[in-house]
Amino acid sequence: MTTRTVDVDATQELAAFLRTRRERLDPDDLGLPSRRRSRRTPGLRREEVAELAGVSVDYVVRLEQGRGLRPSADVLAALSRALRLSADERAYLFDLARQRRPDTAERPATSAAPTLARLVEDLSPLPAMVLNHRYDIVAWNREMAGLLVDFATLPPARRNSMWMCLMHPRTRELYVDRERVVREGAAHLRAAWAAYPGDRVLNDLIAEFSTHDERFARAWAERDVKVKGRGRKVMRHPEAGEIAVDFEVLTPIQDLDQRVVIYRPADDESRSAMGRLPTR
Repeated sequence: MTTRTVDVDATQELAAFLRTRRERLDPDDLGLPSRRRSRRTPGLRREEVAELAGVSVDYVVRLEQGRGLRPSADVLAALSRALRLSADERAYLFDLARQRRPDTAERPATSAAPTLARLVEDLSPLPAMVLNHRYDIVAWNREMAGLLVDFATLPPARRNSMWMCLMHPRTRELYVDRERVVREGAAHLRAAWAAYPGDRVLNDLIAEFSTHDERFARAWAERDVKVKGRGRKVMRHPEAGEIAVDFEVLTPIQDLDQRVVIYRPADDESRSAMGRLPTR
């Protein structure tokens, strides 16, 4: 099967993102006056967005048509408020317009900082790992390897938690709610995709995922943007049984493109199951 390339056309993506965010809004929720005639399109009208953001209707039209505008930070902030964007969506919009983190956007981390690698070892017996922005697993402890897979047996290019979820024969069946895990992973990668437009490896990964997994392709097309910092996952481990974990994602101030992920057992049964994990 031929794998297509997913390049970041920031102008067209910004246009599409603004349209989808406008169309999802309910005018009644924003206290806008009702109209006598029925609406032919879902969500807000461009005129309403322009009024809420304090810009001209023509400006909104040109933005949504991808006609090469470069909105300022002030305009982006106004549009974010008008469209009721979440913090992650707002960051995504700023990234698309190249108004955020220009100093780090072209230098993605491909290995763990030594102090972070030592930290995940010190976190034993809790499973822990270090991820970069594209979900590459760049450091881990033996408990995480026992819970997921022996990462050392994988080629470095396949030590990617999203690839493992979608394509690895063992870990793709690990998650009880795999649909949600895939959807949240796609939303995270979309944020990284905008923040790191020059990352060819990330572009190729997204293309591969979209081509080979229908769930990911559907989630990617929804254009959701969400970077989860904590939550719960339930896994059916082939040797230890069902394990529910609460996860926490920490971002070091000096390594903003790396994340320390820590799993904790969510209940007594899961704590006992973790004790049965193999050591890698």
